[in-house]
Amino acid sequence: MDPATLIASAVIIFTLFFTFRYAITCWIRPFDTCRKCQGKRHLPNRIGRGTHDCRRCHATGLRLRIGRHVWNHVRALHRDTTR
Repeated sequence: MDPATLIASAVIIFTLFFTFRYAITCWIRPFDTCRKCQGKRHLPNRIGRGTHDCRRCHATGLRLRIGRHVWNHVRALHRDTTR
């Protein structure tokens, strides 16, 4: 086996491994913490000392993962076209 083939097969195996791992993560834990509020649900006001609810996660502290969002979209397309 020459080095180019070995490197190409290693890249493919690692890519498949991380893709499978991310898919399992999206299946087991479809929600991740919000990137804007870091799961705290509230953001400090620009002026004053108060806080306001995070608009991105609607004050839940959770956001749907990108992979899970894509999976839900593909399932909806399949469901709508097979009727």
